[in-house]
Amino acid sequence: MCIRDSGYRRRRAEATRSPLIDVVFHELESAWAMEVIRGVENVARDAGLSVVLSESAGRLTPGRTWADQVAARRPHGVILVLSGLDESGRALLTSRSIPFVVLDPAGDPGTDVPSIGATNWQGGLAATRHLVELGHTRIGAISGPSRMMCSRARVDGYRAALETAGLPVDPALIVSGDFHHDAGYRQGLALLRREDRPTAVFAGNDLQALGLYEAARELGLRIPEDLSVVGFDDLPVARWVGPPLTTVRQPLTEMAEAAAKLVLDLGKGEDSQAATRVELATSLVVRSSTAAPAGA
Repeated sequence: MCIRDSGYRRRRAEATRSPLIDVVFHELESAWAMEVIRGVENVARDAGLSVVLSESAGRLTPGRTWADQVAARRPHGVILVLSGLDESGRALLTSRSIPFVVLDPAGDPGTDVPSIGATNWQGGLAATRHLVELGHTRIGAISGPSRMMCSRARVDGYRAALETAGLPVDPALIVSGDFHHDAGYRQGLALLRREDRPTAVFAGNDLQALGLYEAARELGLRIPEDLSVVGFDDLPVARWVGPPLTTVRQPLTEMAEAAAKLVLDLGKGEDSQAATRVELATSLVVRSSTAAPAGA
């Protein structure tokens, strides 16, 4: 009887894989996704691989049908963006020796799942601290979906900055969005129509910040004279909107490159320490959408 070792099985799996990286998004229709795609393609191009994109139609955990399709393609690796895998999906990919990495996981992926993220808590802290240092004391927040770990972390950083400064955390000034422009607009109107409206808002991401811009214009409020706004992500549009948006830079392209490199290394068996969470640093980018409150 011939006993085949794990090295043989790995080499055989490598030989039968399709020359591609499979990337699954919970949603594809955003500039955020384009930054991620750019990063994965940078690595795939250098490795002589193609990139296949799929979407889970807004579900944070792709269904069994998706897992079956991926298994049939036998890619070099799978990157799940703002998503995760259920036990059956993980078992299927593992049984086919298809490595996977979670990029910006929606929930806690567990210590046994390789993942790449960003310092969301620190970013929320930096955004809010910047507004506090300008003299704002009533600072609102438009969060993303509460089920997403990155969204909760950003709001936790916002709370920590207020508490550190000795300012009250007013639950009425924290509203939930979905990381889309329309949510920023709707929730922005709700905040700005308050009699005791905030003088500054941390919008949670750039798309919601753009929606907040629209709400402010509709109500006749000037940015930053009447309202300071901070976003999160530093998408290319943040530099060109009027006024240019102060935001927290999330290194999306670099995160995607790191995820792609990691999943390829896992396929080669080169990274024995890969089953950990790696967080890339965020940084505050100050532009023209923030200023001291009127009368300060």
